[in-house]
Amino acid sequence: MPDWKSPAELLKDADVFTKFMHALLGLYIYEWFISLRFDWDFISGKKRFRWPMIFYFSGRYLLLFAMAGIAVALDSTTEINCQALYLFNQLAGNAAVGLASINLSIRTMAVWSQNKYIIGLLVLVILGHWSLILQGVLLSATWVDGVGCVITSTNNRVLAATFIYSMSFDLLVLVLNAYKLLNMQTKGVFGASRIAKMIFEDGLIFFIIAFLANLLATVFMVLDLNQIMSVIFNVPAAVASTIVASRVVRRLTNFQNNGPEVYGATTSHSGNVNFRHGQAPGRGVTTIGSYKGTPKHGVHVQMETFTHAEDIQEHKGDMRVRQDISETDIDLEAKGHPL
Repeated sequence: MPDWKSPAELLKDADVFTKFMHALLGLYIYEWFISLRFDWDFISGKKRFRWPMIFYFSGRYLLLFAMAGIAVALDSTTEINCQALYLFNQLAGNAAVGLASINLSIRTMAVWSQNKYIIGLLVLVILGHWSLILQGVLLSATWVDGVGCVITSTNNRVLAATFIYSMSFDLLVLVLNAYKLLNMQTKGVFGASRIAKMIFEDGLIFFIIAFLANLLATVFMVLDLNQIMSVIFNVPAAVASTIVASRVVRRLTNFQNNGPEVYGATTSHSGNVNFRHGQAPGRGVTTIGSYKGTPKHGVHVQMETFTHAEDIQEHKGDMRVRQDISETDIDLEAKGHPL
């Protein structure tokens, strides 16, 4: 059993910490780069920006800045203010974890159709989470000539409470989603709805990854082997939570943007609105025309229609949840939601 607090062990752990942080920085930059097109679609106006995306962008870029700050602290060769830099890194990293949970909470509110009791419960949990995140200075760091920034002490009690709270928060979000979606499926509202399955499966994957990452960080904080080992898994927990939460947001946003296919057609129709159902067994094609007369060219909206009862239920379930999610910001703003 090594002497975790010996100078030799501290130097060894510091070297491992430095290499580990650089590996995580590379991983997160790769994740950021491959999903940059999604961000650009909002910046360029290709996709409509809605206020819930504030939490997505905040968490994503706060963690990026925190990772850059950690790299600066580890690689600086000239004296810097280590305490101020580590304070920023700590707050930005913890905020990214909190914002990851908020991203999933907003989707939960949408699934529950903005139920005021669910909104109130989640808002209270969010406020409690951020009261821990914004506790202030939870670690101390100083500059050592020839070494760089060195962590001298950590407040493991508050850090452990923050990560345990995060795990409980994620569990609550998963349970609320699972209960609502399974209940609606039992009542035949969803059937085998693809969007219901996606929300549940993404929430389950998010919870498992975030729970294991936070659990590992909490275990090492409780063990309190030394000041480096106590915080070495905090950054992986923040990176894992942010990556999976961001992917959930992107998948759901891309799903709800996949609307009916619009195409140009040369078939002529008369009347204000015409519906033509195909005769293929099981499902057909509905064509909607919104023009008068018999023009040679027009714009048609084509979508599949379902004749099986279970297919109709699935189609209606998808449209219902998609509308709830896409109009979350409108409904919550109308109710004066503080988020």
